[in-house]
Formats: sequence, C-alpha cells, structure tokens
Amino acid sequence: MKRYIVLVLLAALFQVTAAQEFSIENALYDLPDVIFKKIETPEGFSSAWELRVKQPIDHQDPSKGYFYQKAYLSNLEPDQPMVIVTEGYEQNQNIVYELTHLLQANQVIVEHRYFGESIPEPEDYQYLTLEQETADLHHINQLLHQIYKGKWISTGISKGGQTTIYYRYFYPADVSVSVPYVAPFNLKLEEDRIYNFLDTVGTRACRNKIRAFQKRILRNRDKVLPMLHWYSLGAGYHYTYLSFEQAFEYTVLEYSFSFWQWGHSCGEIPPASASLEQDVRHLLQVSDIGFFSDDQIKKYGSHYYQAATQMGYYGYRTDDFKKLLKALPVNSHPLATFVPDKMKVHYNDSLARKVFNWIGTEGNHFIYIYGGSDTWSATAVPPTTNTDALWFFLPGKGHGGARIRNMSAANRQKLEEKLSQWLNTTIDDTDFNNRYLQ
Repeated sequence: MKRYIVLVLLAALFQVTAAQEFSIENALYDLPDVIFKKIETPEGFSSAWELRVKQPIDHQDPSKGYFYQKAYLSNLEPDQPMVIVTEGYEQNQNIVYELTHLLQANQVIVEHRYFGESIPEPEDYQYLTLEQETADLHHINQLLHQIYKGKWISTGISKGGQTTIYYRYFYPADVSVSVPYVAPFNLKLEEDRIYNFLDTVGTRACRNKIRAFQKRILRNRDKVLPMLHWYSLGAGYHYTYLSFEQAFEYTVLEYSFSFWQWGHSCGEIPPASASLEQDVRHLLQVSDIGFFSDDQIKKYGSHYYQAATQMGYYGYRTDDFKKLLKALPVNSHPLATFVPDKMKVHYNDSLARKVFNWIGTEGNHFIYIYGGSDTWSATAVPPTTNTDALWFFLPGKGHGGARIRNMSAANRQKLEEKLSQWLNTTIDDTDFNNRYLQ
C-alpha cells in the first residue's frame, strides 16, 4: 500500500512538472521575436532555455535591420520574482547568481549586443551605445513580462553592474530593485580617482613594495622578456595590436591596479632576494601579459569601445618609470582602452554626468555592493542619504570577493530586510545559506 501511495505521488509530481514545463514552452511559442531551445536545467529549477531574441540594430529606426541576441532563461515558477542579469560579456554558461538563490527567483541572463554571439551584421559600432543596449534589455523585459508578472530585479557584476544602473535610469518601471555589484561609475575617460586610490590604499610600506617590484621587473627586462616570450608561445598568445614589448610594459603598469582589484596581499610580493623566476611567476599571477594579447583585446573590444565613448575608464601613470620604459610614451598617461581596429573615437561624458546626478537624487531601491580593497571602489557610486538605497563596502574584499555570501551576518540581515520591504515579500534564505554558508 505504501509503495502504491509513493508511486501515485511521484506520478502526480511528474505530471505537475511536465504540465508547467509544457505551459512555459507554450508561452515561449506565443512570444514574438523569440527563438528558443531547451538546455540543461540548473539544480532547483524546473526548466531552462537558451533564447535568441530578435532585436533592432537601431531601436530608433528598425529599418536598419535586426540581429539575434542570446539569453539564458532559468524557470522556477512564473509567479516567483524574476532576476534579470545584465552581465553582458560573452555568455557560454547558464550560471545561477546568488541573488537568484536568495530570492528563490526565476532568472534571465542577457548577453550584450556586440559580445559573444550577439553581434549585428555589419558590425557597425555606432549602434553600440548605452541607449541601444538598455533598449535591448527593455525589449526582453517586455516580452518575458507576459509570462513572469511578479517583481523584477536587475543585477550585474562590474560592467554588468554599470549596465544595471544605466538600465534603471532609462527604464525605471522595468524593475523594482537594482543590485549592482562592484560597479564603477566613471565620469572621465581617464579617472583620476583611480590614481588617488592607488596613492592611499593599504599601507605606505605595501605601496612602496609594489612600486619596487614593478621597477625590478622593468630593470630586468632583458631576462624577463625571453621568459614571457616562451610563456606566450606555450599559451598561444599573439601580439600585433600591441607589440610584444608594449604588452610587457602595459603588464607591469597594470600590476598595481590588478593587485588591489583582485584582493592580493603584500605578503605575496616576492622579496628583493627572490629569483627572477619567482618574480615572473608572481607577475603573471597578478597581471598576466596574455590580457594584452590579440585574442583578449579582441574579446573585450566592445567593452573598450563603450569605455572610450560613454562609460569612462582609466590610464597609467608613468612618472615613476620614465627611465625604464622603452615602448610606451613617458610624457603622457597611456590609456587602458584598446578599441577595435584602433578606430578613432570620441569620449562624451554628458550621459554619465546626467545619470550620476539622477542617482544622487532619484536613485531609489538600489543596493550597491563593493569590495573595500577593490581598485574599482575608487569610482563607486558615493553613498547619500537623499535616496532610499543601501551601500555595502566589504572590508578587505576585492572585485571577486564582494558578494552577499561574504557579508557579515548583520549586513546580510540588513540587506534581506530591505529587499523584503521593497519587494513586499518574505525572504526565506534557507536555500541560500545551505549553498553558500555551510
């Protein structure tokens, strides 16, 4: 009898799951502009789909043509909240974000235009703007909102966090809450706040140790370059956008930025007595020369284009290394924006400044999460009491460590209470705690 009851319950559960999956599939069929296929379902979800959404190349003039934008949809329950992930970079995996687990939500990850497989033809960069990019997100929101009618939350990390902010500015009614992680909000092409950060972060002794290490690498370039050549050969790196020596010098200049960005400690820096092999190994762990190779520059080319035209970025001071640089100019600050095909672009700060002012007066229902030691915290959205928003700066955390799961229990509770208030729901964090805090 017991066995019969178990079989009946299992059959009923299967029927419910199959019916829901069938209804979601039917609902997707009913959406215009969407092509989809079923993919592996993440643990805890009922189904998952890879979407291809038809988008105008120019939302202001659809006659310019269309392209298909890739997205991943993980379905839990249509009545549950929906987290839209504005991450943007090449999306090869359907990763479930911690905020999705915390809210027990559905999730859609959207690959940005001009990244990965979401590239219009012809690849005309004049249509790679924040206005067009956020219009893509809005279109996806409007389509999926026909299925997922509950509260929507936007989130993203780094550039994805920046996009979350701009998306909310252009389409404030699309989501109820925005949670950008480690999102710089730059106001200049060469942000001098980065320099101020690098001049004050950590201890003076640590900053001196970083600078001494950079100089030691440059002074030994004749021995270091052959090591990096063989390393690059083995890794399959090529250098034509930048020469090999330019890539080497950029790698050394980038070292201090990456050191703090990724949460390294001063104890990791080899002492002056270390072998050159130890120095090079450490350099590559912190600032890999492959980041300046052709493949990587091409991979992030659209990101560099946006930074160089609307989103701002950073450069490198050379004053301390003037006598040690040979391939890069020493009387100016080389920029870290390597735009596709070295095209001539113009930086316009008007949108960034407009949105920055809006954030400080109307940017309600935002939760900003930053790493206290992350270089990008230098251009964080500054805390204010003028809006209903929360800021968290996690002490000692870098770009990859500034996450809800790494907050103190008191701060997690504060965040959950605010989310509950804004979303008008009760948050059950049992699943989140089991996944991240055990």
